[in-house]
Parts: sequence; C-alpha cells; structure tokens
Amino acid sequence: MTPEINIQDWQQAFIATNILAIGYNAWIGYLGGERGVVICSTNSPHLGMAGETFKAHFIPRKNLAAFLNAWLAAPDTVLLQKHFMNAHILEAVDKYNPLEDVVFLLEYGHQAGFFYLTKLPITPPQCYQTVCKEWTEFQPQHTLSIGAKTK
Repeated sequence: MTPEINIQDWQQAFIATNILAIGYNAWIGYLGGERGVVICSTNSPHLGMAGETFKAHFIPRKNLAAFLNAWLAAPDTVLLQKHFMNAHILEAVDKYNPLEDVVFLLEYGHQAGFFYLTKLPITPPQCYQTVCKEWTEFQPQHTLSIGAKTK
C-alpha cells in the first residue's frame, strides 16, 4: 500500500469514528443561520479519561473565504488534495444539502484534507438529535449550584 492509501484509510476511519460530532457541529452551525464547513484539527488533542478529543469548529460561509485564505496560505499548511482550491471548497459549501451532507476539513500535521460527505449513514439533524438525547441521559439528576449549602 502506498502512503496516500494509508492516509486515506486513516482519514476515513477518523470520520467514521467521529461522524456524530461532525454531523452535530454541521447542524448546529447551520441552525445558526447559514451554510458552512466543519473544521477539525488533530494537531492539539485533549487527553482525558475517555481518550483523545479534538476541537471542531463550524465556519459560516460569510467567514470562510477569509479563513481559507489565511489558513491555507500559511507556509506550514498544505491542502492534501491539491486540485481542491478555495473556489472549489466555497462552491461545495454553496451547493451542499445541509439536511443530508457535510463539508468537512481535517487538519493533521502540516496538511489539510477536504471532504464532501454525502450519503451518510446518519444525517446532520439526526446527529444533533442523538447527541442532545445522549447528553441529557448522562446529566446528573440533582446538581448543586456553586456555593450552595448542603445539609
């Protein structure tokens, strides 16, 4: 196997493992008022009891061109699929179906991968509903306010 195939396998596994978080971020961003792209970086993972977690952000379309120009122009960031330039990413954001698809950028090392995720096993609204449902299931029933007195 070539290194490029190994990278693609890792990327696909990362997306599959994190599809709920990716879809959740895409939907919550879209609910904020416009289309956009979910960006995740594996460069600074947070290590916790549950393992590694990675920050993900939703960049709305109105801020995306400036973000891409700054991020991809940095001398240490290379877009992995070189045929995808800013215009192609912006076009994908303009045309994707937020009810079913996600536009996703994954930063790892000094590279960035562009993914137009379609035909997902779970839609962004379903990801949002699942995360919200699971979140409420794991919240404590009785929480104390900061500074509350206990008997």
